[in-house]
Parts: sequence; C-alpha cells; structure tokens
Amino acid sequence: MAGDMVQSSFPWLTLAIFVPVVFGVLVMLLGRDDNPQGARLLALAGSVLGFLVTLPVYFGFDASTADMQFVERVEWIQALSVYYHLGVDGISLWFVLLTAFITIIVVLAGWQVITQRVGQYFGSFLILSGLMVGVFAALDGLLFYFFFEATLIPMYIIIGVWGGPNRVYAAFKFFLYTLLGSLLMLVAFVYLFNVAGGSFDVLTWHQLPLGHTPQILIFLAMLLAFAVKVPMWPVHTWLPDAHVEAPTGGSIVLAAIMLKLGAYGFLRFSLPITPDAAHTLSWLMITLSLIAVIYIGLVAIVQSDMKKLVAYSSVAHMGFVTLGFFVFNTAGMQGAIVQMISHGFVSGAMFFVIGVLYDRMHTRAIADYGGVVNVMPRFTAFAVLFAMANAGLPATSGFVGEFLVILGAVEYNFWVGLLAATSLILAASYSLWMIKRVFFGEVANEHVRALVDVNSREVLILGLLAIAVLFMGIYPKPFTDVMHASVQALLDHVAVSKL
Repeated sequence: MAGDMVQSSFPWLTLAIFVPVVFGVLVMLLGRDDNPQGARLLALAGSVLGFLVTLPVYFGFDASTADMQFVERVEWIQALSVYYHLGVDGISLWFVLLTAFITIIVVLAGWQVITQRVGQYFGSFLILSGLMVGVFAALDGLLFYFFFEATLIPMYIIIGVWGGPNRVYAAFKFFLYTLLGSLLMLVAFVYLFNVAGGSFDVLTWHQLPLGHTPQILIFLAMLLAFAVKVPMWPVHTWLPDAHVEAPTGGSIVLAAIMLKLGAYGFLRFSLPITPDAAHTLSWLMITLSLIAVIYIGLVAIVQSDMKKLVAYSSVAHMGFVTLGFFVFNTAGMQGAIVQMISHGFVSGAMFFVIGVLYDRMHTRAIADYGGVVNVMPRFTAFAVLFAMANAGLPATSGFVGEFLVILGAVEYNFWVGLLAATSLILAASYSLWMIKRVFFGEVANEHVRALVDVNSREVLILGLLAIAVLFMGIYPKPFTDVMHASVQALLDHVAVSKL
C-alpha cells in the first residue's frame, strides 16, 4: 500500500464528518414536537450541506496516485500517541460521497412518514451519517474503532424507537452481534499498537513484518468483526430481523452504508496488514462467500415478506463483494468495490419502494398485493427498474460489479466463477417473482384499488436513485478510474509476502 500522504490545506474531511453531526445535535435540541416542519427543514439543510462539503474532495482528488489525500493529522490522546488522522484514497472516496448522498435520500424519505419525535429521528440519522464518514476517513486505528463502534448507538436508537412491533428485540440483537464481533478486533489493534512501537497509525501497520501465526490470529480476530458487519454467512441472522423492524430510513442506511463498513474493513485492515494470512485463508473466505451467494439466494426466493426478501438478497450481494476481494486480481477487486457502491443505490431504492407501499397499506406481505401497476403505473416503472438492477440487468449498476467479480473469479478458478454466476439466475428469480406477484395481474383487493400513485417528493427520491443506477450502469468509467490506482497498489502490496 502507498504509505505517502498528501497533506490537506483545508479540513474538508473534518467538515464532512462534523457538519452532519453538528446539524444532528441542533435538530435534536431545536426540533420540538410542536414544530416538526422546522426540524425537517433543518435536517434537510444539514444533509445537503453535508453532501456539498464532500464535493471538493471528489473534484480535488488526483486519481493518478494511490497516496492518501486530503490528509489531516492532529495529536488527539498524547499518552497513547493517538492522532486525529484522516485521509482518503481511491477506495474510500466513493463511500464518503455515497454516505452523504444517501443521507439526503433518508431525510426526504422520512419527510411525511415520521410524525412522532421528528427532531430526534432526523438528528439520529445526521449524527450516524457523520460517524460513518469518519469510519471511511480514519487513518488511526483507535479513531477508526471509535467511529466503527459509535455508529451502533444511533442505529440502535432508530430501530428501537421508530421500528416495528418487535423493534426492541431486533435492536438488541443488532447491537449485541455487532458489538461482540468487534471486541476481538480491539485486541488485535492493541497487539498491532505494541508491535508498531506504540503507534496506532494504520499506514504504519500496513508495513509491519508480522510472522505467519500472528497474521493468522489477527486476520481471524478482525474477520469476526467485519464478517458480522457485512454480514457474511453464518453470522447474518441479525440482518433480516433488523431490516424488518427498522423504519424505511433505517433500512435504507443499514443496507446502503452500514453493511459496507465491514467490507471496507477488509480492504483497509485485513488484506494490507495480514496479506499472507489473507492468501492462506482465501479458501475459507471464498467458500463462505459462495454459500452466501447461492444458499442465501435460495432462502430469499421463499420469503413471503418483501423486506425479508430484499434483506436476504443484500446478504447474497455482499457475498459477491467478499468473493471479489479474495480472488486477488484487478477485475475481482474493482468489481467488488463497484458492487458495494451499486448495492448502496439499488438496495436503498428497493427498501424505499417497499416503504412507499407500506406507508399506504401497512403490510409488507407479498400475498396482500397484486395488480399495483393498474393504480400506480409511474411507481411500478421505478420498482421494475430497481428490481432489474437487483437482478444484475446490463445497463444498470447491478450488472457492472457482478460481471467484473465473475470475470475475476473465472480468472482465479473457472468453477468458482461458474458457481458465482448462478447468483444472476437466483437474483432474477427472487426479484422478478416478487415484482410479478406484487405489481402485475388483476387488482387483488379493494385495498390495492384504493392506492394512489407516487407524489412529487417520492418521484424526486426515486428519480435521483434511478439516475445513479442507470448512470453507473451505462458509464462506470468515472467510478473505476478513481479507484484503479489504489486497487492496484493494494493488490501489489498483498502479492508481496511479509515473511
């Protein structure tokens, strides 16, 4: 990995983290229940401003180098040599932008739906947004751990307060799974701190000459933390419960951003710090990824609840991501990162589509619908587009990442590639079968007949996501160009044994 850094002259990353956090606190303090519209407007202003301050990072980014850029480094905890150390490369840049973009979508999605504790709801999302940007920008191990764990608190509150009937159970399960998974990672970080001579600097950790046994142990310790977050099979069971109980905005953020925190951890920590262990245990990672892709795809087909179906499809799609990381070639890794970004758009859109229906009918059961196209034609057009993207249709973002990962997998091993490719059939099966039963055919009942088509706010949200899905599917070059140098540097680093 490139250890060089380009120092920032202006703290854009700090603004990207703290603009939403500060607005989140303000919305919580000022957003009284007697003035919900004021809370909504303040939250929208915070989310839009949070996105705008990420744009100079994108436009000022030099894609020709793998060095860290927009670096900020200030001493934080002197006794432990902990630094407030931020920076982005071609891998993390897109996730900073994606997080800020999805936050705007979430604020718009909850605009009319949330009527109780409006200020606290939007405030929680804005604080969560800033913390997630912090995860992607942190270059200090302890700072990363702080942001990584702190994201649990607002999401726990969002599920536990505004969720469904079993929200408390789902929130506890989400919190305990992800917290316990991270404890071993902290032990690994403390070990690396000692080996590095008292430094939490992540780029220093990348260069440590660790022995094979320590590498294996560190890899396994971090694997548990990141696998739960992705989530990989078999530690995925918290995700369907969390999705089903979460409000629509919670499901969008959970699928679009929070699942990426674990996958990003593999790229920033597991692969560069323990490259030999990554090669040694690649068979395990590929096996778990293929089980997620195939078995969880089959599980998705039999779901009767729309949210559970899309939740399981998220596990299957994230299996593609981890598969792409561990075939150790450019196509696989670029495809995996593209898949992460695409999944942010597509899964966010799918959960919003389900939320639109739920807000009108108060049911997510597929059997309660049928013939929605007859009363909601505009909405159905969007829903079909996103389902096609979920199934990996060419010219949508869902195709680009999956195709590249399959190419990389075939390059690694033909049979691995063939097994991975079966997911395209499974994804088409569960996505299109759900669309057929919910949207097409005769109007199923009077409740469906009474539905009204999407309003201008919903069209705006669906339109923004549709543009993102189609643009990335038709012209993925801007995305792959930015990440290419960093991906190549990571692969070169992992290819060289540290032993």
